[in-house]
Amino acid sequence: MAPPPICPPNSFLYNSTLCACDPGYYFTINTTCVAFDAPAGDFVVVNSAVEHNGPTFLNSMLPLDALRRLTQPQATELIGATLVTILLWLVFCLVVRIGRLDGGETVWFRLRWWISRLDYCFATKHFVEDLKVVKKRKTELGGTFSVASWILFVGLLSALLYQVITRRSIEVHRVRPANAPDLLSFVNDMEFNITAISSMSCSHLRGLDKLVIGTPGSIYFRVHPLASYTNYSCYNTSRGPTISFKCNRCKVPSEDHYISWQFVDLANDPATAVGFQFNLTAKAHGDDRHLSFVSGTLKSGSSRNDCPQTFRGQDMNILKIHLFPQKFTYLHNLRLIQPLLHDFLPGSSFSDVGDLRASLQSSKGGVVNTTLYISYLSDYIVEVDKQKIVGIVSFLADVGGLYTISLAIFLYFLLQCEARFKKLRNEDTIMRSIRSQRRAQRRWDTLRKYVNYTWGRSNLNMKRSSKRHDGLLPVPLCGVGSLHKLKQPSRRSSIYHDKMADTPNQTNFAPDAVYTGIIKSITGTTTNFEGGSLPSEHEHEMNDVAKDG
Repeated sequence: MAPPPICPPNSFLYNSTLCACDPGYYFTINTTCVAFDAPAGDFVVVNSAVEHNGPTFLNSMLPLDALRRLTQPQATELIGATLVTILLWLVFCLVVRIGRLDGGETVWFRLRWWISRLDYCFATKHFVEDLKVVKKRKTELGGTFSVASWILFVGLLSALLYQVITRRSIEVHRVRPANAPDLLSFVNDMEFNITAISSMSCSHLRGLDKLVIGTPGSIYFRVHPLASYTNYSCYNTSRGPTISFKCNRCKVPSEDHYISWQFVDLANDPATAVGFQFNLTAKAHGDDRHLSFVSGTLKSGSSRNDCPQTFRGQDMNILKIHLFPQKFTYLHNLRLIQPLLHDFLPGSSFSDVGDLRASLQSSKGGVVNTTLYISYLSDYIVEVDKQKIVGIVSFLADVGGLYTISLAIFLYFLLQCEARFKKLRNEDTIMRSIRSQRRAQRRWDTLRKYVNYTWGRSNLNMKRSSKRHDGLLPVPLCGVGSLHKLKQPSRRSSIYHDKMADTPNQTNFAPDAVYTGIIKSITGTTTNFEGGSLPSEHEHEMNDVAKDG
């Protein structure tokens, strides 16, 4: 006696020689049992819509669908990124403010100065005391909040543009009663594909040859050959046999339709199924650009529990499909019959291994009954149109509102900070004073180095220079002045030296006047040096020069 065969995982032995998969599992091509991977729930609809199905030039040249998926972030993510950017900017400005100034020589002062130069939004809106002249001033706090307001505005504007692009129009559905001429204008090409997910093949198929029209027992009840109404076929796929129904130039009938078929047991090959897949499509005859469709997966479980189950038995598995006419006004009055999966009524099934083994070993119940119930909702016609909800005026109004809100939020923070901390009110004066002193110091150092290098400190005797009548200054001791003649003093310079000679007892000159006199004596021209008075630490040097005069 031969030993029993070894069954693969997730399977069991029946009739002592055959293997069958556990409930919810089915055999694949390599004779392994795999689980049906349908999501939770009685049935899952993958999609139901009307889409543009025809090829276009751009669709054939560019992957537009992939680009749309990559360039459509959520509006909430944009707002979240904006808030994070504002927070990072405020933290950066706070860290810069902690740094020491050291007379304006550090990098912290330069950063704070350039932040204050960014104060374009609140330059005239700082805290102002009563009876004071309003001045346009730029502060570090104003620059910080100006940049923050612009970041907030750009983020909100991006979210607005996302909403405008994705929701620039809405669909408006109108329902009106249908009459006979309206229904006759709906001529569609329809195709229904239903796959029994299992290890069966088309050789198990039986009874697919009749079409029942009307409710059984009513006066409209009729039975017709299926081939006279539609083309049907069966073909094998990797997940099981697929039943296909195709109808060209179909019209909207007035009664319901029933199509039934069975999968029966074969020798050593029982009839079982773990689920169903469906794909129903409809398109206007002669128009391949638009397609109305519904597709999905029916899981093996029922409404009673979520245990894995296997369909087998006399009770029918009924797929109830609704078809209703739709007229798309915005698509040149396109008329489509929209399919919709209304309900799924599961038939006989087993969730216990012992019950399934007993069914496989019995000669009764070796069948999987399936019925396609097509209901036509032809009493009304749904007219679909699109209306734009965003115009140019409303868009500009939204942009202006976002800009105003962004400025108002940070203006409030600015006024509150300057009202509570008096030190912040004079920030601009302190920063400009430090920068002015640095500029004066730098220009004075440049001039002093030039004079000391060219003429030497001991030769700056303005009294002797004013008594010379040959119009030449003393010969320089070093530098580039020893290589060429010095320039003749101008007439204004001579008058200035004569005046100094006539007042020998005047020794207290203003530092700025002496500074300008030296420049005139050296170059014969007047040079305008901006940036404030000379630094106080160099005034004694200029007073010594004035005393020598």
